[in-house]
Amino acid sequence: MDKVEATAPPCDFDPTSGSIPATKVEITVSCRNLLDKDTFSKSDPCKFKTEVIDNTLNPDFVRKYILDYFFEEKQNLRFDVYDIDSKSPDLAKHDFLGQVFCTLGEIVGSPASRLEKPLVGIPGKTCGTIILSVEELGNCRDYATMQFCANKLDKKDFFGKSDPFMVFYRSNENGTFTICHKTEVVKNTLNPVWEPFSIPVRALCNGDYERTIKVEVYDWDRDGSHDFIGEFTTTYKELCRGQNQLNVYEVSAVVPQQRTFYVSLLSFISTSLHYMNPYQMNAYAMALKAVGEIIQDYDSDKMFPALGFGAKLPPDWRVSHEFPLNGNVENPYCNGIEGILEAYHQSLKTVQLYGPTNFAPVVNHVARYAEAVQDGSQYFVLLIITDGVISDMAQTKEAIVNAAKLPMSIIIVGVGQAEFDAMVELDGDDVRISSRGKLAERDIVQFVPFRDYMDRTGNHILSMARLAKDVLAEIPEQLISYMKSRAIKPNPVPPAYSTCFSIKYFVSSVRTPPPPPHFYFGKITCNI
Repeated sequence: MDKVEATAPPCDFDPTSGSIPATKVEITVSCRNLLDKDTFSKSDPCKFKTEVIDNTLNPDFVRKYILDYFFEEKQNLRFDVYDIDSKSPDLAKHDFLGQVFCTLGEIVGSPASRLEKPLVGIPGKTCGTIILSVEELGNCRDYATMQFCANKLDKKDFFGKSDPFMVFYRSNENGTFTICHKTEVVKNTLNPVWEPFSIPVRALCNGDYERTIKVEVYDWDRDGSHDFIGEFTTTYKELCRGQNQLNVYEVSAVVPQQRTFYVSLLSFISTSLHYMNPYQMNAYAMALKAVGEIIQDYDSDKMFPALGFGAKLPPDWRVSHEFPLNGNVENPYCNGIEGILEAYHQSLKTVQLYGPTNFAPVVNHVARYAEAVQDGSQYFVLLIITDGVISDMAQTKEAIVNAAKLPMSIIIVGVGQAEFDAMVELDGDDVRISSRGKLAERDIVQFVPFRDYMDRTGNHILSMARLAKDVLAEIPEQLISYMKSRAIKPNPVPPAYSTCFSIKYFVSSVRTPPPPPHFYFGKITCNI
């Protein structure tokens, strides 16, 4: 068995500036005419010590290398190819088939971003070639779970039925196709039902829902000479229609008089955190509704300006970090939390979510409002709903440190299954947050992971009540701490029905894509 191993220098990341690579790219690896080191069969190449392709000298690897691309830096790469014939992790015990050296810029700068180089390293031997293709990755972080079945496949085995499997290909910008997924082999059947599988939407179409997806069906053979049965094409947008007659595909073969068969989508479950299930709100909407419905009680007119950031807007598709969710620049106000939710859902249909995910701009935005009103008459609350990805940690920490002296608090609700280490750091419960050697004047951030509040019995009302209680629990204390720090005393009890104090809140729903984000603004007025 053969394998390809790639090495690259670690990317330099400056934690003081919070700068991150502007471009993330995906490298696809193929090899052609490898040396045959197996006596009785072809080699079985594998990449990253994980993927093994049985009995072939011309492998196309499914797994990809995802790297940060710096235009201004020389990023050296090395690819080593081995023939793996045992489970030993020691490469010295396997046959070396060749290697190649190049730079990431060399691949990017090649025609159609496709570099083909000869493998070297074995004196007197022609080792074959390696083909490296690179494509810039979109910011889509959505996942999809799909399941397929087929009916009346062609019988390819003489003594038995076919052993079918499916191969999925993403179309590239240059018109070529890149393998992105293989199903398992279903043995001895002409009517297979493949197991459900999950795949990043980015792998299928790089976030472009209209991009062609090609699917080929093969009859598996032990010697690697799999028999082609047929193929069909679709798009992610079509797959999203779910299980119905529109997702039944006639599979055609190039062989003359080849009969056709059908593959249908048994099920399709989008796992995007922004996915709008017709029967249940997504995590973003649930968190917003749970917290917003409580805090909106302190507002008199229930009208909330709602803005979004981190998306490309039609018609020119420029990235915007401040746009009205309802599409009305002159009047971005929404009627209550339900109005915000409706604007949020409508915006998902019209904008293209886009990264990076930067917290600092919205923190600074709210801080500018709070800075203008420091007499104790108003207090500002920012709610950020995020999947945990943050691109400007250093700038966000600085923004929070500066905001700590202002009449404002920040609530962060983490949705999804990601690690929230960065959010815990921003919370500052264990270690007070600091920036450039300056400690925050007071703790103004409260973080909670949404998943901790999902009731296993399905009682979302109870779950969201607990969530709202915990995320709002620190607001009174934080408000009082600000008033005390400025020696602001409560006003006398006002006449009935009059308003002497207002809380203004800004709700930010941040998600990187895919990415990224949406946020909502509103004001709350209350009597105290």
